[in-house]
Amino acid sequence: MTEYRAHFDAVVSFVNGGGLTTEGFRLDVPTAAVGEAEVAELFVRHLGLALVGSVELRGLRIVEEPHRGSRGMAAPADDRGVTRIVDLSHPIRAGLVTYPGLPEPVITPHLTREASRERYAPGTEFAMDVITMIGNTGTYLDSPFHRYADGGDLASLDLATLVGLRAEVFHLTDAAERGIPAEVFYDRELSGSAVLLHTGWDRHFGTPEYATGAPYLTEAGAEHLARSGVALVGIDSLNIDDTENEGSRPAHSILLARGIHVVEHLTRLGDLPARGTRFTAAPPAVEGFGTFPVRAFAEV
Repeated sequence: MTEYRAHFDAVVSFVNGGGLTTEGFRLDVPTAAVGEAEVAELFVRHLGLALVGSVELRGLRIVEEPHRGSRGMAAPADDRGVTRIVDLSHPIRAGLVTYPGLPEPVITPHLTREASRERYAPGTEFAMDVITMIGNTGTYLDSPFHRYADGGDLASLDLATLVGLRAEVFHLTDAAERGIPAEVFYDRELSGSAVLLHTGWDRHFGTPEYATGAPYLTEAGAEHLARSGVALVGIDSLNIDDTENEGSRPAHSILLARGIHVVEHLTRLGDLPARGTRFTAAPPAVEGFGTFPVRAFAEV
């Protein structure tokens, strides 16, 4: 069986500063037809580099040469032993401002405790309340129907894609740029996982500062996650997209077109390790509806 290796120089930069330069690097590759982007991803995984911002390859050559055992990216161990539950959702209350400019939730009584005493046996009382709110309230999940008229609504979602997902957490609080690039994800095997983007922007939630300058996933980053076969992408920021680019929403468009759920306005992602947790975010099964709050949590 013919085997191939890539020969190249590389310049790597990291999203939180610093860089790495290599000369005359050699790397096992699966075929002679690999492209530069695939070699760059294999290179990052081989070295186990995290928080990569960009990879530039120079003088790339693919040559017929026996493999030397470049390490692959094995799937992380599935350890279902749970030591604690981390709540990743913002509480919803009357008047909560989630996304500036959208309606705030209003909570009104339908049946007060006092009025209920006339309907039930002595000593028995209930409260029944009505909440009026937009689906984009608190920590919420976007289904394909949110973006596409023929996309699946909340009631159509498979619970297997929402419950107990292997979480891959990317801690990006010291990133130098707002946009999260594809290269950040090169060091992980992401298929079937919930990718959670910890930017630290949740510290501004409920304040005017939350609305501007928020971190987001780049179009290239969304394309990479879609190709990687992720089940869900979550972020603790204002939006998965850049809301300051005249209405373009490439991350939503790419992810939801592939049936990949989007969860926005997460919080406390800093309490999670990079690997080894399970993530759940299940909305109610509402027909003809695209977005609704979830009680998102992680099993650590």
